[in-house]
Amino acid sequence: MKVRRPYVAGAFYEANPSLLKKQIEACFLHSLGPGSLPKVNEAGPRRIVGLVCPHAGYMYSGPVAAHAYYNLALDGVIDLAVIFGPNHSGYGSALAIVNEGVWRTPLGDVEVDREVANEIIQASRIIDVDEMAHRYEHSIEVQLPFLQYIYGSKFKIVPVCFMIQDLNSAREVGQTVAEVLKGRNAVIIASSDMTHYEPHQRARMKDLKAIEAVEAMDEEMFNDVIEQYGVTACGYGPIIALIAASKKLDAREARLLCYKTSGDVSGDYSSVVGYASIKFTK
Repeated sequence: MKVRRPYVAGAFYEANPSLLKKQIEACFLHSLGPGSLPKVNEAGPRRIVGLVCPHAGYMYSGPVAAHAYYNLALDGVIDLAVIFGPNHSGYGSALAIVNEGVWRTPLGDVEVDREVANEIIQASRIIDVDEMAHRYEHSIEVQLPFLQYIYGSKFKIVPVCFMIQDLNSAREVGQTVAEVLKGRNAVIIASSDMTHYEPHQRARMKDLKAIEAVEAMDEEMFNDVIEQYGVTACGYGPIIALIAASKKLDAREARLLCYKTSGDVSGDYSSVVGYASIKFTK
């Protein structure tokens, strides 16, 4: 069986399993986090269709990401997480999926859902099977320990890595994935940080304009804001894909759960990165 080994364990998050669990718990209990540990609602309504989650080092973006996963736990048990992430490494195909094997983290292995991945491949004209695009990429990997903390390894994943992030390509990916997921107990996670390396107030202004478009569930408006204001969100394509997919999966609302910047953690507001957690619900 093919094993995708962790690339940023020991850097973005703890490599030791017990320390990693403590680190994740600290994110939930942090003053910028939800303030309590998540409990899975076994009889949950499963209304959450998708989440936007940040993907920086846990010390910076973990408390913001924890808001998304806290809400997911309250919403019930998932069978599948389709995770959209940007390609920071520059390796591999423009739009790349993995369709077999397991992804390993310090908390164990998570299986790739071969059936769903292959259905997406068959339905899509633009997604390639390419493991190289994922090998050195952190944006999808850092979501897994949070999911494993909540659900163990009882869920499967389908990872999709975006090197190209134009409106039409991202929308096509989202709509294709939505068609495949209809009738399945799945959540889509768009992994993205927001504005990079600008003063706090300017980053916040730009990011809140982009978030307003996300909450309107309008991918064209979101793309226009990204271009007009020069919002340097690294995963804007995954967010576009999530908006498009959520509408096809009958989401009725997108709501900001938490927005902070790295300055809110470090106290240095001169050059920050923005982080947002957003949920899409039926």
